[in-house]
Amino acid sequence: MKNKWRNIVGIIAFVVLTSVIIFTVQGRNKTVTLELGIFAGSNWDVPNPENYKMFDEIISKFEKAYPGIKVTYRSGTLKEDYSEWLAQKIINGKQPDVFVVLSSDFNTFSSIGVMKDLNKLIENDQDFDREKLYTNALKSGQFRGHQYALPLEVVPVLMFANRTLLRNEGIEVPKGDWTWEDFYDICQRVTKDTDGDGKIDQFGTYGFTWQHAVYTNGQNLFDANGTTAYFEPSEVLESINFIKKLNELNQNFKPTSDDFDLGKVAFRPFPFSTYRAYKPYPLRVKKYSSFEWEGIKMPKGPNGNNAAELYSFLIGMSSITNNEKEAWELIKYLTTDESIQLSIFGYSHGVSALKNVNESDEAGEILLRDNPDEETVINMDMLEEVIENSIVIPSFEKYEEAMSMADKELFQVINGDKNAETSLSIIQREIEKFLIQ
Repeated sequence: MKNKWRNIVGIIAFVVLTSVIIFTVQGRNKTVTLELGIFAGSNWDVPNPENYKMFDEIISKFEKAYPGIKVTYRSGTLKEDYSEWLAQKIINGKQPDVFVVLSSDFNTFSSIGVMKDLNKLIENDQDFDREKLYTNALKSGQFRGHQYALPLEVVPVLMFANRTLLRNEGIEVPKGDWTWEDFYDICQRVTKDTDGDGKIDQFGTYGFTWQHAVYTNGQNLFDANGTTAYFEPSEVLESINFIKKLNELNQNFKPTSDDFDLGKVAFRPFPFSTYRAYKPYPLRVKKYSSFEWEGIKMPKGPNGNNAAELYSFLIGMSSITNNEKEAWELIKYLTTDESIQLSIFGYSHGVSALKNVNESDEAGEILLRDNPDEETVINMDMLEEVIENSIVIPSFEKYEEAMSMADKELFQVINGDKNAETSLSIIQREIEKFLIQ
């Protein structure tokens, strides 16, 4: 009897062991499929036919490095349709495991729980080093102190200087840490009626807004959580008055984007992606062929730096993914692998969020390759400084509405007779009341 039970137990043990081995082998051989949410074209709204090619190459490299993971994506979704497509996926509970996040969607997705909080994944991963990324780039993916997305690439705002116009006026292109005072002086010298018809037709600047003035004067307008507004500090008043002073140079004649395109404006703020897209041939011929131009730092205010807003192209993880580990490996690979980040210079018009990549000789060589016949190529040391000193716009649910409220009131101040100090006090009270509702 004992032998019989011994045999039965032995058979059961053998079956269990065999089953464990089979399931283990099957588990090892099982391929996890991740869906990646991306769109066609450029995040920076400049021509970029290479977007899918870049992701195809990245995915191919990733799948070789992680043979148990397959990555798929839906092609053909345009940027202007991407938010709606993603919203439908979210409503149906079928959002991609990993997806790029438009800046206009980040606050909403973070606040309603669509994206996974990455803090624990970052803290528990010894291979992830925050110090390798620009601090401001990381901040751009944070919501109320939590990291919901990581930067694929970043783009700082630079000032575009019309070298041809300045040279014709006997003025050198500003270099280094130039100031509002320098900026105003040059704008004053170049603003004029060039054809004698009594109308100003050459301008100092187009597109330098009150927000640019506030940021270059070292001031942010909200705290990180969006609970407090800062419209009453003297730096903000100083910024608004400076914009009024600049506008008065034009004597009620307002420059347009066409004026800049035709070479009639000395300065215009632009994202660095525009510089990269339109500086080389052939897009330069299509857009800005009538004058030479280059990207320089923004002019700094009395209390600020030579930098403005930093734009980031972010990628996050679905909060309901069944493949958290694999999804994290993909996000980490896209954002921290140096060879992948270097490919951004070749395929996109932004720059890497990794310090080592931007400091590399390879990155400089790619920028030089874009402009082989140009005397002036963007100095990467200058670009890094601009990124480090940039302003990261706080992420909170009511940001867009709050800024719209401020913009409407300040339009009347800048273009009318309203008292700036009084208006800023009113804006402060109204926005703080709105934020706590």
